[in-house]
Amino acid sequence: MTPHMTPHQTPRQSPHQAPDTKPDPAPPQTDLRITGLTKSYDDTTGRVLDGLDLTVPHGQLAAVLGPSGCGKTTMLRIVAGFLRADAGTVEVGGRLVAGPGTHLAPERRRVGIVPQEGALFPHLSVARNVAFGLTGTPRSERRARTAEMLELVGLGGYGDRMPHELSGGQQQRIALARALAPAPALVLLDEPFNALDSALRAGVRADVRAALRATGATGVLVTHDQQEALSCADLVAVVRGGRVAQCGTPEEVYQHPADPWVADFVGDAVLLPGTGHGTTAGTPLGRVPLTVATNGGTTGTVVLRPEQLTLTPDTKGAHGTVVDVRFYGHDAMVTVSVPGLDDPVSVRVAGPVGVRPGDETGIAVTGEATLHPADRCEATAGD
Repeated sequence: MTPHMTPHQTPRQSPHQAPDTKPDPAPPQTDLRITGLTKSYDDTTGRVLDGLDLTVPHGQLAAVLGPSGCGKTTMLRIVAGFLRADAGTVEVGGRLVAGPGTHLAPERRRVGIVPQEGALFPHLSVARNVAFGLTGTPRSERRARTAEMLELVGLGGYGDRMPHELSGGQQQRIALARALAPAPALVLLDEPFNALDSALRAGVRADVRAALRATGATGVLVTHDQQEALSCADLVAVVRGGRVAQCGTPEEVYQHPADPWVADFVGDAVLLPGTGHGTTAGTPLGRVPLTVATNGGTTGTVVLRPEQLTLTPDTKGAHGTVVDVRFYGHDAMVTVSVPGLDDPVSVRVAGPVGVRPGDETGIAVTGEATLHPADRCEATAGD
């Protein structure tokens, strides 16, 4: 060591110079990237996941929506590390956690999980449940982080209570606080609102969404509830047959469904046989404007939403007979049997309903529809 040199100095550094080091690179933007994910449980059931692809940008909440058996929960368990995929890769925050020759243990993935019905430890207090994933953190920091998370989910001061003293909605909030406490790169929510009654679901959903936004966490919500997916997610991924049939914003998926199956699964849909003629299509409800022009003579399925239909007193054009009226308070759904159609159509009516079952009514179409050619509909029907 040279004269006047402290143990932390190098020959090129004086006591008044900053260390000659480069700052650490900024951490990658947290996201989830799934590529070609495949999974089979045995030779008889076929593939549960069949080359599924999904990307969730940093800080967004994606709702994965699909019918029972489509692979939603299997995908979630593979991302969490509870299952091994047969093929494909999973990246969390730019880090490969699953792939050929790679299977990172669940506790090393920086993934938080909010299971169905909370699944809190019944013998631990609320505070100890929230702090469960903070093992190894200094006690003062652990207490501060626990208090911060409880405040975030609106349950500050509940730390000394036991899980059985909480309502179902409060237990779900605690489960979220527990998942967020270790500052995970990704939060997985496995149908967490199923056990809640309808009066609680909307409020708890809003609280969960607000907490995720406040922490900047990326989230994946697995659900079978279409309204839940559309109302609280930034992205909606519709899964069919082990693949993502469509992924986009809620508005994109609802207003521009990839095919009639997606349209019928995500919300209420009116599906009509139609033949395209440029910017319009001929249907049993008359000529309908199209969002995308077609070649003349293109046949397929025309997709509308019930709110695009209106009831009119004029029965000279498109008309039918009222079959059923379902009143929901803020609106009503009127089912109308139309000549030339095997299935009745649904008309969403705002305000007072002026018809009853058995009445004749006219039907008018507002807005534009999408025409899905018959050959493409057949190709997706087997997915």
